[in-house]
Amino acid sequence: MTGDDARTPADSGTLRSPKSTGEPSETTPTAGNLSGTGQLIRLALRRDRLVLPLWIVVVVLLTTAGAGAYEQLYPDPAERAALTAGMANNPSITLLLGPAYDLSTAGGFTAWRFGTMLSLLLALVCVFTMTRHTRQEEETGRYELLSSTVVGRYAFLAASSVVCAAFAALTGLATASALIAAGTSASGAFAFGLGLTSVAWVFTGVAAVTAQLAEYSRTANGLAGAVLGIAFAVRAVGDSSAEVSWLSWLSPLGWATRVRPFAGDRFWVLLIPVVVTAALAVTAYLLQRRRDVGFGLLPTPLGPATAAPRLRTPFALAVRLHRGTLLGWVAGFAVLSVLFGWLASDIGDIVGDNERMRDMLAELGGGRGMVDAYLAATADIFGMVAALFVVQATVRIRTEETALRAEPLLTTGVSRLRWVTGHLVLVFAGGAALLLAAGLGMGFAHGVRVGDVGAQTPDVLLACLSQIPAVFVVGGVAVVLFGLLPAHTVGAWAVAAAFLLLSLFGPVLQLDQAVLNASPFQHVPQLPSEDFTAAPMLWLTLVAAGLVTAGVVGFRRRDLG
Repeated sequence: MTGDDARTPADSGTLRSPKSTGEPSETTPTAGNLSGTGQLIRLALRRDRLVLPLWIVVVVLLTTAGAGAYEQLYPDPAERAALTAGMANNPSITLLLGPAYDLSTAGGFTAWRFGTMLSLLLALVCVFTMTRHTRQEEETGRYELLSSTVVGRYAFLAASSVVCAAFAALTGLATASALIAAGTSASGAFAFGLGLTSVAWVFTGVAAVTAQLAEYSRTANGLAGAVLGIAFAVRAVGDSSAEVSWLSWLSPLGWATRVRPFAGDRFWVLLIPVVVTAALAVTAYLLQRRRDVGFGLLPTPLGPATAAPRLRTPFALAVRLHRGTLLGWVAGFAVLSVLFGWLASDIGDIVGDNERMRDMLAELGGGRGMVDAYLAATADIFGMVAALFVVQATVRIRTEETALRAEPLLTTGVSRLRWVTGHLVLVFAGGAALLLAAGLGMGFAHGVRVGDVGAQTPDVLLACLSQIPAVFVVGGVAVVLFGLLPAHTVGAWAVAAAFLLLSLFGPVLQLDQAVLNASPFQHVPQLPSEDFTAAPMLWLTLVAAGLVTAGVVGFRRRDLG
């Protein structure tokens, strides 16, 4: 029996029959089957007390940096008018960033430059948070354990929804407040912040539904991620083509841009995501009552009764555990790299005669030609994002341990070294595979655009692959935390975010070089804008190897759990 089947009416009030007691049934979210929601909210906030505030800080820093840099990059009204005209008529840029309604103000520029990307980021954060506190709790057995107490049937779903909704609202409010402090209009700032919040709310609802459909958290995340990818594609096609512009009204990401922050501030558009979010929430509750604890509504296919010989090793198990996530990341990298590669030849239209923008691009990607500097800077960004995958995959190893799936294996003939090595091979090979996909996609797209695939693809591929040692250093930090400070493994997210912020904004803010050198990405040669140098690559590789070795040794010596 499931945890709900085993309880009596006195335990939680979720199984009382309206025919026998005259009270609401378990199908209605009443006080009885929502009991314990407050305690679960506090538990979720405690577990995410570092991650969620960190994401708020990242979003606020990105928006304020964009608004602050605008006045320096485009002080001349003529330059601002030219920027608006150039971006509005460039379908390739619109495909990626959305429509450029009015770039004559710092707020309008920030909303255009960061709106779509921050919407994607917040949507992913809410998807992962919702799945973590619902489907993953069932997968690990904690849901059923807590449900045997006075926790109501809908308490987990309600608590997770409140946490995600509050996080999205606080992020939108903090972003709006930061933009107002930077000197933008209050109306536009709140339109921008609420637009970000609305997208996060919609995908909180999407994740709540997929958590009821899928039996495993990875599948639930994958389904929600697929919906997000479709939403981005629909918005991109609608925004970049006047013939099918109506498609943008079918995408939550399109609704956020149609609010037109700093260019009309159409707050009424926000009613659409509010209604859709409410409908998704109701759907999630209706679906939850139709399934048993630990199961999803979508059937899970059974595997063969006898595993093939190639699946009887710790490495094969690691492949099975990581392959779905890795394939999703590779597909995302491939699509984005093609988009960024296709935009490379348009960088001249974006920068124009703006010397400040040219200098900033040279700071980020080197100074040998504007297109090469753009490609080098983009390769850096792909490296930083690949580091996030490496952190995620390493945290997954810790999850296998805390979910008590590692200990049964280690009681057999599998040693700790074999078990953790199987995972680590996938972690670091996966990071390299992402950069390989990015290099091939970006190089091929840029080569097609300029008519020289044979020459451009190898250069761009080498630029992306040169990021591997820096990515491995970030992975090494995560492995050290896993091996020596396992309770703080999730702290690797903070380390990766700090490196990312240093590399992106450190040169622009003119931080001291000693501070910038803390990021491993500062030591990677800026190919193809600079000459290749092997020494920093070798040192980064040695540092990464030392960190991984220390983490593995620590794991072999400490207790499990």
